[in-house]
Amino acid sequence: MHNRVGFNRLGRKSSHRKALHRNMVTSLLKYERVKTTKAKALEIRRTAEKMVTRAKIDSVHNRRMIAKMIWDKAILNKLFVEIAPRFVERPGGYTRVLKLGKRAGDAAEMVILEFVEGSEKTPEADEPKKTVKKEVAKKTEEKKVSAEKAAAKKAPAKKAAAKKAPAKKAAAKKAPAKKTAVKKASAKETDK
Repeated sequence: MHNRVGFNRLGRKSSHRKALHRNMVTSLLKYERVKTTKAKALEIRRTAEKMVTRAKIDSVHNRRMIAKMIWDKAILNKLFVEIAPRFVERPGGYTRVLKLGKRAGDAAEMVILEFVEGSEKTPEADEPKKTVKKEVAKKTEEKKVSAEKAAAKKAPAKKAAAKKAPAKKAAAKKAPAKKTAVKKASAKETDK
């Protein structure tokens, strides 16, 4: 029977499970989104939501309690300064699980675990959305400009070569004149 089992052991020893749990929660707080299996996500979600609830009240005691699980000071600070203030008005349910389908190989159900509310202001949200055609046109224009700059850099070398070229062209022009003079002279000798 499976009665009153409080958590999923995830097929690992306790030390391995605790380390995995700690690393996954830290990654979730750092990137605010992780891609993992459904079983891991459901376990991580419980801890992450309890941490956010505790982090709503920024006190030394709460920081120390959460620091037991999150060893990175920068991530700990991010939780108290950036993430928890977003959810002050929200009574719970800070994360969501988005299903991705089954993983090739072992057919484990893959999901994305992320926070419900994104950051308040992102640089992408301030800019108007660009169409793909505009981006492609901009990239091709940049390539043309860079090609023109490269041609401008090569132009001094071409000018130096162009200065040498007229001397060669003049020599080439003189050479056919000699040939025609030779032909005319040979034509005159045949006429005599």
